[in-house]
Amino acid sequence: MLDIRYVRENSEKVQQSSRDKGYDVSVTELLALDEKRRELQGRTDELRAKRNENAAKMKGGKPDQSTIDEGKRIKTELAELETAFEPIDQQYKDMLFTIPNVIQDDVPIGDEVDSVEIKTSGGKPTGAMDHLDYATGRDWVDFERGAKVAGAKFYYLKGDLALLEQALTQYALNFVTQRKFTFMTVPHMVNQRTLTGTGFAPRSSDQSDEYALEGEDLSLIATAEIPLTGYHADEIIDEKDMPLQYAALSPCYRKEAGAAGKHTRGLFRVHQFNKLEMYAYTTPEKSAEMHKYLLSLEEELWQSLAIPYHVINIASGDLGAPAAKKFDIEYWSPVDESYRELTSCSNCTDFQTRNLNIRVRRESGAVEMAHSLNGTAVSLARGLVAIMEHNQKDDGTLNIPDVLRPYMSDRTQI
Repeated sequence: MLDIRYVRENSEKVQQSSRDKGYDVSVTELLALDEKRRELQGRTDELRAKRNENAAKMKGGKPDQSTIDEGKRIKTELAELETAFEPIDQQYKDMLFTIPNVIQDDVPIGDEVDSVEIKTSGGKPTGAMDHLDYATGRDWVDFERGAKVAGAKFYYLKGDLALLEQALTQYALNFVTQRKFTFMTVPHMVNQRTLTGTGFAPRSSDQSDEYALEGEDLSLIATAEIPLTGYHADEIIDEKDMPLQYAALSPCYRKEAGAAGKHTRGLFRVHQFNKLEMYAYTTPEKSAEMHKYLLSLEEELWQSLAIPYHVINIASGDLGAPAAKKFDIEYWSPVDESYRELTSCSNCTDFQTRNLNIRVRRESGAVEMAHSLNGTAVSLARGLVAIMEHNQKDDGTLNIPDVLRPYMSDRTQI
């Protein structure tokens, strides 16, 4: 959620940024509601003050009839104002919640194809076997039985590929904890306040990506970012304790609504997968620096696995509501001979923290909104795809990346 004072002072910028993100919202309508709300609130406050003054006159003796009549008039008018205020206030809050975070000045404008490459690492080999054909041929993955048990796009990992996933998990976990991220396990379900507070407002009603539990104020998490954002809700963090750096491993449950036209084969886009997420809370002036740091860690991790990639500055139309700026790392697929999404890294500034009332107390004593950022260390399913595509051999075996061998009983291939 944006600060309404910022919206008032930067209405044209907020409106244009929303358009650039692809959100159909009216800042003019929001500000009209805001003005009406403030007018009603002002009149209500005045009447409450008069009510208190009138009540004081009634103390210490029998009040005269005019004082009694005035009290009745104020009570009636106040009730009418409060009745009028409630729907206006709710409309205002609902509309403010639909306004996405404002993009930063260096975000490319446009849709997904307009994202800008800012760095490359490694070459562009070709000629690998598709990961699904490769893994199925080794009896490492079973989508048919996954569909029998849970439906399409659910799967079983088996044998050495399941062990390789655990190896990649443990390697990535050691990687982030050695860099002073506090490891956490998180709830796999969150309440509506936490879900919406994280800022995943869909552009339209048919784009909700989360699985909701019918009859419960709970939804399955689409990423550990959601419970990590809620962790400090309604808290004030001392400036001396920042930055706070967390890492959480969790399943991610996604309908993948709106995924039409995206690469979906095999393990690349599924309804359930495991992911190790990095998360940080910072002061506002340090968030840009932290954003670059999280990206550097993602790059370092994937370089250590010898996976070629490029980094792109994500275009405005491909940003979600909470991100002011996002970097993606896309690995080079020798099967598709194109880049495919591997990790994301977002600076959400004070958008999520304002929703969930997460603040920082400065050394001066002043209190303001903290900034929040998130970055994928490793999405395990896609990580396995990249490893299989880049490490398969002609005889059907798979080389284990050097850094993973200690977690695979020092085996060099499977």
